[in-house]
Amino acid sequence: MQSRTLTIVLAVGLSVAVGNGWPLPAQAAQDNLSKVTGSINVEAGAHVGSINTVNGSVDIGANSEVGNVATVNGSIKLANGVRAGQLSTVNGSIRGGRETHAGSASTVNGQIFIDRGSDVSGNISTVNGAIGLVGTRVEGGIEMVNGDLTVGANSNVMGGIHYDKPGFQWFSLGNKAPRVVVGPAAQVEGAMVFERDVELYVHESARIGKVTGATAKAWSGSEPPPKD
Repeated sequence: MQSRTLTIVLAVGLSVAVGNGWPLPAQAAQDNLSKVTGSINVEAGAHVGSINTVNGSVDIGANSEVGNVATVNGSIKLANGVRAGQLSTVNGSIRGGRETHAGSASTVNGQIFIDRGSDVSGNISTVNGAIGLVGTRVEGGIEMVNGDLTVGANSNVMGGIHYDKPGFQWFSLGNKAPRVVVGPAAQVEGAMVFERDVELYVHESARIGKVTGATAKAWSGSEPPPKD
């Protein structure tokens, strides 16, 4: 296989431990992609190791197998059928297509969306951003501070949901309480702990664990109640 390695020494250490992801062939694990400035595109069906960039986005083609993926200023997009390790960005979004398999997904300022038929073996987390799941299994938990959360139809979050208490700045800005929606036939097996005010809506067909810090409001039908 031709090498796809781009060798540029990173001025900031973007290093993420291998693991928590889907195993890659030994040969593929040696082919890493890294840049300081610029986006990285991985062709469909490719097998590569870790992917790092500082200022740029990462776009991974369908049915590819990759290691851990990290960027500072940029988004991460996975087409259908991608197998990946840990996904992380500071300022940018993460979007996984259908039948995505990832080790974990985290952002600081950016939303996360994962489409149906997917699974995440670790946690999903963000500080300032929304999270949306459709038909996705999360073996870990969901960690959030600010932003809406939708555990969409037929999704399963095994490790529970935790909203951390925001800093003083967020209280002073007068932001609306985040909206948390658990959709039709969805499950949250772990505890749901809210250290801040939220609006919690749970579909009548959903199953959830113990709730602390919020009062669940039941809803029915295919669409959640409209926002105020």
